[in-house]
Amino acid sequence: MAIPSLFRRAACAVCATAALAAAPAGAQAQGPSVAPSAYPSAPITLVVPFAAGSGTDSVARAVGSRLAERLKQPVLVDNKPGANAQVAAQLVAKAKPDGYTLFMTTNTSHSANPALYTSLKYDPIKDFTPVARVGELPFALAVHPSLPARTLAELLDYARANPGKLSYATPNSTSLVAMESIKHIAGIDVVGIPYKSSPQAMTDLVGGQVQVYVADLGSGKSMLVTDKVRTLGITTAQPSALLPGVPPIGQTVKGFDLTSWNGIFGPAGMPPAVVARLNTELQAVLADKELQDKLAQIGFQVWPSKTPDEFARYVADQLTHWRTLIQQAGIKPE
Repeated sequence: MAIPSLFRRAACAVCATAALAAAPAGAQAQGPSVAPSAYPSAPITLVVPFAAGSGTDSVARAVGSRLAERLKQPVLVDNKPGANAQVAAQLVAKAKPDGYTLFMTTNTSHSANPALYTSLKYDPIKDFTPVARVGELPFALAVHPSLPARTLAELLDYARANPGKLSYATPNSTSLVAMESIKHIAGIDVVGIPYKSSPQAMTDLVGGQVQVYVADLGSGKSMLVTDKVRTLGITTAQPSALLPGVPPIGQTVKGFDLTSWNGIFGPAGMPPAVVARLNTELQAVLADKELQDKLAQIGFQVWPSKTPDEFARYVADQLTHWRTLIQQAGIKPE
């Protein structure tokens, strides 16, 4: 299965002009050239590769505000959606590695994209400095309530009986790989429809323009718990207290294994002292029970790495894991 054509064309079109796009605030006004011991002496830009209102955006704003308190400098969230996180990744990769431009991103840019695109304009390992893993964000499979399926097993039976009739929304690579994995394992034919943002995808699921959507809890939880959609499964291995009664997808689709992670990077070549300072402050931020509880309300589980090196090893492992997932799902890179 190839990446949905509209998804592919959008990625190519946006990336072709990425070099001309407005640079993140931190890259427009580079941080001052000061000793790492004086860092930070100016506002920090935290680039997010998804639109405002997405799960990653919500996490970035919550973490960023508390990081700003500890660093005594503003942390400004800069949303740069486009091309399945490629636009933001390229901008950060080209930014000055002084610690004033950071990247709150996910497995989309650093695990999935290298296996989805043959001409990626950035290297997730060589072009970035890992700072800290932040945690995991569960996704949930939901359908429009007009479908006669009340369980995931019933949805699979309906899809088998109606090949090509159903469509699913795909605003990011996690949604794409999750659905394509389900399709491959279960032997069903559901048509992927690309979206620019998670909120837009959820809006169209509610409106019935698409019938299936694997949504992140960060942007979708408010709808996933209503009767406007019917939530049939969650991507985590265990049930979530945030979606009572919703079983793990893996209970029905044997062999399904997908985790969406979230972390902070900077451009390659950041001073080790700056990386260490950021990691230390992020550890303190993420240890705050109030923040953990706030993020748990949107389904986000705080799971920080202890050191930048630990996070780097995790990123490398996930790169291999997602490549295997994508190959097993039969998704052909474009």
